[in-house]
Amino acid sequence: MSALGNKSADEEAPSGLMASVMDLVNQHGGLPGLLQKFQESGLGDQVASWIGTGANAPVSGEQIKDALGSDTITQIAEKAGVAPDAASGGLAALLPQLIDKLTPDGQVPEGNDLVSQGLNMLKGKIFG
Repeated sequence: MSALGNKSADEEAPSGLMASVMDLVNQHGGLPGLLQKFQESGLGDQVASWIGTGANAPVSGEQIKDALGSDTITQIAEKAGVAPDAASGGLAALLPQLIDKLTPDGQVPEGNDLVSQGLNMLKGKIFG
């Protein structure tokens, strides 16, 4: 797929995927819980790069699906109104950027309120 093809697919339902990211954060007890889930799924190096101040390591839609489970991806896809592959691919594109922006000093913020506020702010900046 071309980069242009990926971009248009990612833009189809960004607000639905953003809402799903906020749900994921809440379901896992905050950003630290969600990041731990990814780390336990073998994505520790990627997660460390997203939190750190250097370049963000890419992650594939398949890796996101493996980490979250296909049931979760199906639920996210239904909520966002996209196919499961589009949901996992969209999350693979969004999560590194979002986590990077939510951890600007290389530290994971504590508390769901702070994360929710940050996600809402980023939603406006990225998709506004």
